[in-house]
Amino acid sequence: MQGLQYLFEGLFGLLTFTSLFNVAWATVLGIIVGMLPGLTATMGVALLTTLTYKLPPEQAILILLCMYVGAIYGGSRSAILLNIPGTPANAATSLDGFPLARQGRAGYAMAIATTSSAIGTFIGVVCLAVIAPLLANVALDFGSYEFFWLALFGIVISGQLTAQGTPIKGIIAGILGLMVAMIGMEGIHAHMRFTFGIAELNGGIGLIPAMVGAFGFAEVLTVMADKKAVLVSNKVDRILPRLGDLWRTKWTAIRSGIVGTFVGVIPGVGEDIGAWASYALARRTSRERDQFGNGSIDGLTAAETGNSAVVPGALIPALTLAVPGSAPAAVLIAALFIHGVRPGPMIMIEQPTFVYEVVAMLLLATIAITVFGLLMARPLLFVLKIPRERLMPVVFVLCVIGPYAITQRMFDVVIMLVFGVIGFLMRRMNYPMAPLVLGIILGDLLDKNLRRGLTLSDGDISPFITRPISVTFAILIVLTILASIPFVRRSIARLFARDKSGRTAAEPN
Repeated sequence: MQGLQYLFEGLFGLLTFTSLFNVAWATVLGIIVGMLPGLTATMGVALLTTLTYKLPPEQAILILLCMYVGAIYGGSRSAILLNIPGTPANAATSLDGFPLARQGRAGYAMAIATTSSAIGTFIGVVCLAVIAPLLANVALDFGSYEFFWLALFGIVISGQLTAQGTPIKGIIAGILGLMVAMIGMEGIHAHMRFTFGIAELNGGIGLIPAMVGAFGFAEVLTVMADKKAVLVSNKVDRILPRLGDLWRTKWTAIRSGIVGTFVGVIPGVGEDIGAWASYALARRTSRERDQFGNGSIDGLTAAETGNSAVVPGALIPALTLAVPGSAPAAVLIAALFIHGVRPGPMIMIEQPTFVYEVVAMLLLATIAITVFGLLMARPLLFVLKIPRERLMPVVFVLCVIGPYAITQRMFDVVIMLVFGVIGFLMRRMNYPMAPLVLGIILGDLLDKNLRRGLTLSDGDISPFITRPISVTFAILIVLTILASIPFVRRSIARLFARDKSGRTAAEPN
């Protein structure tokens, strides 16, 4: 009951003209950022973080959350009309959204995407309100040993799930992020590490410059290197979903919302994995599997519900453990620290109402994407016609202004450019960005808790592998690494195939 009281207080506290105005423009801007190929939710949140750090904390976080929700939803527009996902989270959307558009049902496809995104976000919000306080209580049992394994688990599982087909590339990206996090003054004894005599590196690599470079400037370089997309059609038909279709796909939406939420809880995985996992499950359980990929309403519903549910799901570990569930959530953690909020196990003690305020903000963002998504289907199509050659210089200017505005150091601009080039090269070699950023964020957590744990145990490593939570994480990490080895995967596959054939042969007898 106290949680409901906090929720209603947070919701009513946001029903002011300033808050509603910020919800409106931030959501619309997020939709535009998401629907423009080459701009991502992470880049939008990162750039906006640098432009809102002087606002009141509540309003700044509200704006960033609306940008996040709007961008993940907005990517469905270009996925449906161009067959080019506006963000990686909408890649699964294009499988059925684009065929619907080619059938002359682009407007109806966008209507289904809108309602599905709203349902997915709402399911995730409910899970956030229920799970986050419980997880925060469990997190109070975490010590240095557990936080070390949690940080390592986040990097390993992120590398495993975000590197398509080559998990080792994801793990390498995560290790690279850890190496970057080691630069500068370490937090226990104040020793300088890996600065090479460069005074500007004494404070380490700033998260915002590195992130804006890896996601912002790298996107600029990537987009400018690719060929220009051509708009398929700007025809819009029906923009309201039929109640019959919504009712028929209700179980797909609920199942995909739950899957997306729990994918979001996994550190560093992100919305694209949530969409693909939901899509795969919907296809496996559907009676019309042959329709998937050819304009299936079920497939479109699953993809959009799944990726939107990841947004509040990713905030569950971000708020309670200070471990981001996705790349945009990583930027939000940095924004929370900038605005005086300390995410982690103590948040329910130090700021017990904050989680419910975030829930209220996400509810307003959900309403906003529903309203603007349905009412502005036609006007927003004109945004897709903006030449990317004109858009990217504007984005580059924001990439430069953002990091510089926080510290007024040109060195941060240099860091942004360096990480932009690194990010561009890594993308060309199919290395995922999420483990790299997650490694930078979790590097300090891993380093401090490893050395703090060894100090507490007087150099004895046994507490790292004997405490219940620690040994659980250790086993999960070992299994995850083994599962990423091709030889092990093939051996397990052959074992299961042999077992299945053996049972099948024995059944007639």
